[in-house]
Amino acid sequence: MKIGLLTGGGDAPGLNAVIRAITVKAVKKGHEVIGFKRGWKGALEKEFEKLTPKKVEDIHRQGGTILGSSRTNVAKVENGFQIVKNNFAELGIDVLVAIGGDDTLGVAKQLHDAGGKVIGVPKTIDNDLSATDYTFGFDTAINRAAEALDRLHTTAKSHHRVFVVELMGRDAGWVALHGGIAGGAHIILIPEEPFNTDEVCRMIEKRHSAGHVYTIVAVAEGAMDPKLASRVMRFEQKDEFGHVQLSKGIGVAEALASVIEEHTGLETRSMVLGHLQRGGEPSAFDRVLGTRLGLKVVDLIEEGKYGYMASLRGSEIKAVPLADAVGAVKKVTPERYEEAKIFFG
Repeated sequence: MKIGLLTGGGDAPGLNAVIRAITVKAVKKGHEVIGFKRGWKGALEKEFEKLTPKKVEDIHRQGGTILGSSRTNVAKVENGFQIVKNNFAELGIDVLVAIGGDDTLGVAKQLHDAGGKVIGVPKTIDNDLSATDYTFGFDTAINRAAEALDRLHTTAKSHHRVFVVELMGRDAGWVALHGGIAGGAHIILIPEEPFNTDEVCRMIEKRHSAGHVYTIVAVAEGAMDPKLASRVMRFEQKDEFGHVQLSKGIGVAEALASVIEEHTGLETRSMVLGHLQRGGEPSAFDRVLGTRLGLKVVDLIEEGKYGYMASLRGSEIKAVPLADAVGAVKKVTPERYEEAKIFFG
């Protein structure tokens, strides 16, 4: 069989591990593998390269994706799905493996519904994709967040400051929750539970009056107090999937930090970790998870389980329908957030 691969959406540490595993196992079993460049854009424009075990040797240790990525939405292109199917027919592609998050896999499901043979691999550092317990890239991201918070403790304590650190998480607060707990944040704010800025200020004042000379607040980029809305300034430029680009403008951390300083009189700084969370080499966990998912994909191809994706359920890699993965964000549960609240203040 001839297998096509693509990586779409934001890069995530572990992508190359998936590419390597699929390529090595597929070629050893007599299949041919090509990789489309820059995600769905490559599938639309027939930009690709042949993948071999030699070409993917050791790439699992690298961050990013050797195939490149984009946020191209086939559904926004006139006759987009037919163009992709025609290109696959011309290139002799028997099945496409789409590696991505909700948007990429949503397009993959639409292509499957339109008659294409597609298998998915879940990818997002936000860990908010349904039908899988963890996504690769998440472990690396929370370790980056925890390391940054660890470093901030010393400077915050030395200068008796409040630091507000903005972490990734548009719709779900998994990175802020796990990174915040691991990094010892004194307050964690997530999109699932709107916060009250006045209450945040009171917690900080209470903490400082009790003799603690500094405070670190971890806040997900999508967390919000409606009272801060006038201070948060987002550029309304959207990608092809309709998402406002949260990294542009004045974010929640900067807005919150200014209010904290005004209300408490404490010197307050904000920091946005942004793309540092997804850059660099993947953690060992993400290398192994990406590898296991890639190996499972070849099994699904040979079993003809199109319209499915490889998924981590417990400690096992299982096949789940693409329809179960898209359209619903996996949120932080109230119970998990209550665990973190024990350490607030």
